[in-house]
Amino acid sequence: MTTAPIGAGVLDLLRLFKGNDGAADAYAATQLETAKAIEPTLRAFEVLPTDVTRKPGPLSGIPVGIKDIIATTDMVTTNGSAVYKDHVPAADAWVVERLRNLGATIFGKTVSTEFAWRHPGPTTNPWNPRHTPGGSSSGSAAAVAAGLVPLALGTQTLGSVVRPAAFNGVVGFKPSFGAIPRSGVHPLSPSLDHVGFFARRVDDVAYALSLLMGSSDSDAHGRPGPTFEVSVDHGLQTLAAPRLAVVRFAKWDKAEIEARALFDASLARLRDAGAIVEELQLPELDRTNWDAVNTILTSEGAEIFADLIARFPDRTSDKLKNLVELGQAHSATSYLAAKSLQAKLRSDFTTRMAGFDAVLTLPAFGEAPEGLGYTGDAEYCAPWTLLGVPALSLPAGFGKNHLPLGLQVVGAYRQDLHLLRVAKWVEAVLAFSPGLPAVKS
Repeated sequence: MTTAPIGAGVLDLLRLFKGNDGAADAYAATQLETAKAIEPTLRAFEVLPTDVTRKPGPLSGIPVGIKDIIATTDMVTTNGSAVYKDHVPAADAWVVERLRNLGATIFGKTVSTEFAWRHPGPTTNPWNPRHTPGGSSSGSAAAVAAGLVPLALGTQTLGSVVRPAAFNGVVGFKPSFGAIPRSGVHPLSPSLDHVGFFARRVDDVAYALSLLMGSSDSDAHGRPGPTFEVSVDHGLQTLAAPRLAVVRFAKWDKAEIEARALFDASLARLRDAGAIVEELQLPELDRTNWDAVNTILTSEGAEIFADLIARFPDRTSDKLKNLVELGQAHSATSYLAAKSLQAKLRSDFTTRMAGFDAVLTLPAFGEAPEGLGYTGDAEYCAPWTLLGVPALSLPAGFGKNHLPLGLQVVGAYRQDLHLLRVAKWVEAVLAFSPGLPAVKS
């Protein structure tokens, strides 16, 4: 029996499992023992599974971590909150039900910040436990980086997939807004919430999206993109050298020197490989996105959480209370103006993207910050979340503290497949793999 290599990706495993039932049966059980051994240090999971028996289907034998704001009927869904510490939902989230039907092994619930907002859980960065893994999808990013699962679900309302992916040295993909139904996912801001993925390679997140796009009557914002297939044997089809737009934004000087140097070195390699790389200015998006996205998020968050805070003041954080206060301070007029601007900026971006295959920018200002109380700045992720366009973080190198640094690739709205093909081309040119961190048990 051939055993799975540590840190294997989804497609690697599916190829290995063909005609090798022994390896498939043993894999999740082995991963569970490894997770139990390092969990006292990593603290990526709220709960680990008790049954990892393999089921049939396209994802048979693949353990998938589920962010703990996504409902599961066979284990608690705490939403990162003391209010829900013993809560077991009556129904699976749409995406969890789909994963079960595809034969995936639901490999526990990964730690989330409180309701996917700013009050962090205990998860540490697997590259250095003194540093944050990012948030709010903290546990999912750390679990993939540590090699415990090859695929994990996250959500992004500002930067909660792309930023922790960069901090942990994995691929993080936020599809276009509405691509995956959020039924059974606890809302933070329905106009901004996205379901996304963490994995080790672009092919893996592409395969996940090809299986998980859909619509649900209970998610009014659902608008899945055109369907596509990904070959298990070959992954995505290759793409010719693309035309890439470099977006730096006015806040570029806030980025760490090492992050900027790595970004420019990556651009040089892409040019040498044949890409056309041009600077692109997006002044209105740069000037207005942060105010607009926060007006929408806090306004909708206040509507969702005000009553909960009133009922459970001793079990909700100051950060959640502050979110509600900020949202209640906005007028209906300011909220509607931000929503109108969101639609305008998305339309304008589609026009500005004409002739480009993708945008290249930073996913974060640098390495993961030290300490666990602050999960990092989302300002380089928020513009693309506001627009609802697909965005992906690729591992690209290490910073001065030997923590991962990433590169963000952004596509046009609902052009997820094209963006993924561009990202695979960039991934192949950079040819960088951070390997696996040595997490102490």
